[in-house]
Amino acid sequence: MCAEPSASPRLTRKGQATRERIVAAAAEQIFERSVARTSLDEVKAAAGVSSSQLYHYFADKHALVLAVIEHQTDAVLAGQEPLLSNLDSIAALRAWRDLLVATRRHLNCEGGCPIGSIGAELADVDAEARAGVADGFRRWGDGISSGLHAMHDRGELAADPDDLALAMLAAVQGGLLLSQMRRDTAPLEIAVDAMIDHIASLMTTPGTALSS
Repeated sequence: MCAEPSASPRLTRKGQATRERIVAAAAEQIFERSVARTSLDEVKAAAGVSSSQLYHYFADKHALVLAVIEHQTDAVLAGQEPLLSNLDSIAALRAWRDLLVATRRHLNCEGGCPIGSIGAELADVDAEARAGVADGFRRWGDGISSGLHAMHDRGELAADPDDLALAMLAAVQGGLLLSQMRRDTAPLEIAVDAMIDHIASLMTTPGTALSS
């Protein structure tokens, strides 16, 4: 969905490292300031590269933003592993919930979701960026639904795993936004706990709904 692949096969190891440094610097600047308030000059300074180096890898700011969306998606999902890949029990869902909350506490609830914040800023003005963010959320939802599908396939969950995964992701995003506004993890805790309790109520195997 993004315009360019994350890395050209023609890049040398040094070139790939330079490109990644530029994207990481841009991601940090955009997360702190927003896309609109981040200039390429600021990215160059933060990454320690020249204009020629930056434009060697990215035709313009738009191309760089698309790379940042992919970078942020990778970072957000990697930060939830290995829990995200194994959400196949109520206990696993609760452990994942604890990780999300602990991460927000570590950041003092400052900054929103690195994926969602870009999406909120660009969704109505940049179709390609919106598609990139949507794909990032799809990947996140797929991670949630894979565990729910395992529960469903074992005959333990009597509901559509994909619908539940989408509702869970919506709860996470809403919880992250309200936590950012309130500087308090309570909204995230309450929203995700409500979804986990709902999933537990749909469990069909005796004892699994009470696992923690």
